[in-house]
Amino acid sequence: MRVESRYNGPPGSGNGGWSAGTFATATGLPGPVEVTLRRPPPLDTPLSVVDGEVHDPAGRVVAEVRPTDDVDAVVPPVDRADAVRVSAAYPGFVDHPFPDCYVCGPRRADGLRIFPGRLPDGRTAAPFRAPAEVTTATVWAALDCPGGWAVIAPGRPYVLGRIAALVDALPEPGDECVVTGVTIGVEGRKARVGTSLYGPTGALLATARATWIALPGSAT
Repeated sequence: MRVESRYNGPPGSGNGGWSAGTFATATGLPGPVEVTLRRPPPLDTPLSVVDGEVHDPAGRVVAEVRPTDDVDAVVPPVDRADAVRVSAAYPGFVDHPFPDCYVCGPRRADGLRIFPGRLPDGRTAAPFRAPAEVTTATVWAALDCPGGWAVIAPGRPYVLGRIAALVDALPEPGDECVVTGVTIGVEGRKARVGTSLYGPTGALLATARATWIALPGSAT
């Protein structure tokens, strides 16, 4: 198992959502699972899964994968036209801590190009066109960054620490979807968020809850 270099998040490491989805799939655990990232997922590195732990070649624990209860952090849907409108004001166009991120990086022409904007009620929303190849990891990735952008602010970058996802269905390639995100709570450097993915008919395809961690030294 590897996280290919094109699926990066911060420089030199895998996008948290994509990596977590890859790890969750590799364990084969039934039902919703929670993935805790213990270190930045390395790129293009052979990884192994042992008893729910993802190890790098040196034997260090990269992530832990555990069963979890139902993921009940559903974020209400948003009309696609509204998602397109707020996405035009995506803060990451002006100030992005990781502009080459596979999911939300504006410099990635070959990425998912999910650009969450802020709604008046504080939720985030973004249109998402499913790529030509859709896997479970694609959905986990799509559920990742829209939650982070509910708390990311100038001088206050966050990275994913933990995510639990429930995927009911995969979008079809080319489907015009919408992703929504919301802040559930913030305590110190930890922010709890929720995200949901809706298909072109408005059906709920997947939902996630996650914990994001503010990087040390960032503004308070």
